[in-house]
Amino acid sequence: MQRKNNKCDRKIANLSVSKFWRFQGERWQIASKLIFLNVLLIGLPTIACYCSLTLGNTSLQWLHISLVILYLTSAVMVIAESTAAVWRRFAGSNSHRQQPRPSRLTGPSAPSRLPLSSSDVFKHRFKQGLGIRGADLPVTHQPLPRCSFIVAAYLPNEQDIILETVDHLLNRVHQPEAGLEVILAYNTPVELPIEQTLTRWARKYPNFRPHRVEGSHSKAENINSALDIVTGDITCILDADHHPAPDCFERAGRWIANGYDVVQGRNLIRNRGENLLTRLIAVEFESIYGVSHSAKSLMVDTALFGGSNGYWRTSVLQQIRFNPTMLTEDIDASIRTLLQGYRIVHDRSITVTELAPNRVSAFWSQRKRWSQGWLEVSLRYQKRFWKSSQLTFGQKLIWTHLLYYREIFPILSVQILPIVFSSWLVTGTIDFTGNAFLLSATVITFLSSIYKLVVTAKVGYRHYPTYYFLQYALLIPFYSLFKNMIAVVALYDHLHGKTDWVVTPRDVTPVVANFEKAYALPETARL
Repeated sequence: MQRKNNKCDRKIANLSVSKFWRFQGERWQIASKLIFLNVLLIGLPTIACYCSLTLGNTSLQWLHISLVILYLTSAVMVIAESTAAVWRRFAGSNSHRQQPRPSRLTGPSAPSRLPLSSSDVFKHRFKQGLGIRGADLPVTHQPLPRCSFIVAAYLPNEQDIILETVDHLLNRVHQPEAGLEVILAYNTPVELPIEQTLTRWARKYPNFRPHRVEGSHSKAENINSALDIVTGDITCILDADHHPAPDCFERAGRWIANGYDVVQGRNLIRNRGENLLTRLIAVEFESIYGVSHSAKSLMVDTALFGGSNGYWRTSVLQQIRFNPTMLTEDIDASIRTLLQGYRIVHDRSITVTELAPNRVSAFWSQRKRWSQGWLEVSLRYQKRFWKSSQLTFGQKLIWTHLLYYREIFPILSVQILPIVFSSWLVTGTIDFTGNAFLLSATVITFLSSIYKLVVTAKVGYRHYPTYYFLQYALLIPFYSLFKNMIAVVALYDHLHGKTDWVVTPRDVTPVVANFEKAYALPETARL
């Protein structure tokens, strides 16, 4: 027995050593790529700019102006989105005099509360006069149809968190009179003890269906298999760590009853207080889901399915399905949905909480896959967008910004550094204040970031402490630089054919931010 224990200990030690050296090798590969790419994108352009200034006596102002226009374009988009998000907040009825006061929620499904105060009447009329009051959505009196959750999971990675999620869906989410089913579509390469627990739960809860997908190697395959057995008219796709608000289907159902085919909600970070990284991700997600995506839906009536907390008309989802060969199957499905003439809306009042990566390595793997996935769909679909008769001109512009612009921005934006470095090497100073356009564009670009952060704080102050936003403001240059590094490495790997799917590790956190108290309040999600 002692010999067996010693052998086991030696095997474990050997595995640990092997894992350590493999991890060190991966770190060195990433470091070598970053060195190479920095030399390629910053070092060589700096030498070229320096030679142009010294040997050719060529001015770099035209190049500087071109890059500033790139920054200015991004700033204009940021300002437009932020303004739409802060003004076009309510979706109510045409008359405000005798209407009950909507709660502080986004979207049309806010419950009626108190009569409007005189200040609220003035604000609504002022917004209406400016044409920015918000969309009117008729109240539907149709009963909510049967609804379904499809939870996609890779159980070896998520077996420690899946029971909490299933329990939340079965016992916290409001069930329509027509019924609610929960399908756990999972894959696992080996038998796991938790599967026995899932079987017992299925006997206890008739509306819970654990569905093991044999031969599956992806989230897309899990969901596609579950679509063959789903029975609800509205289907919500969730990741294994996502906990939606109790009234999620009531809110999403109103949009679907009024002609939309997909409703995307807003994601909040449940483990926000775990460390600095999770706090930064929390504010970043609030900026994305609470401001940017919401504004795009309000400005040009377009949105995307973000992979989870998306509510589909089941017949549409069964037609679209997911492509398991794509790295970001959710964005691929969003684009195919829009190109076929279906409608997607973003409602930030439909909230879900999730677990953010709490380690840099997990964050790197996740964001690198996202970057490669966006590049993949950009190359495949951009031309089809401009040829499509299903989209308006404004929607095509927005999607061009989402696809091509977001891919080239990390590369082109850093070209300002060679201009600055070469000018400093030649003249010994950095002074571009003599050009009024450059100065004003730089100021506008800087202020646009501040403006968006203020709007993000206004939208998310109920969920996150003020110091989160101040901390984000101080660290956003470094955080953005880090994300740009990931995007550039993702481009490098994609061009070299390295498109392996890396599972984001799930670390079990004993204590997370207590968002559940917010859900115990009236039957709404808090804005």
